[in-house]
Amino acid sequence: MFPRGVSSQRAAQVLRRLFGHLEGGLAFRLWDGTRVDLGTAPPVCTVVLQTPQIFLRLVRDPSPLNFAEAYVEGGIDIEGDLYAAMRIANAVEDIRVSPMDRLRLLGALWQG
Repeated sequence: MFPRGVSSQRAAQVLRRLFGHLEGGLAFRLWDGTRVDLGTAPPVCTVVLQTPQIFLRLVRDPSPLNFAEAYVEGGIDIEGDLYAAMRIANAVEDIRVSPMDRLRLLGALWQG
């Protein structure tokens, strides 16, 4: 079972825990307009998440394939320098989340 919805505040917390230490800069704009800047530098691009369901889908399966499918389907958009975004995407692919940390992140989405 997975939460049906998630607040933008909870989503921002999860994004910060996952990508806050990212070398370079990346921003997310959530479905309600909330902007979350991440990384060690100013953002080179902004990933726009259209709905909470897209966020949940990407948290559940953060694979490059799932991200690409969400992009093609219009669930996400990328604003800014696409070449710089691809460099950031390579850094994101190198992030490893342990099973225990993944459970903690998912648990944070359920908290009240």
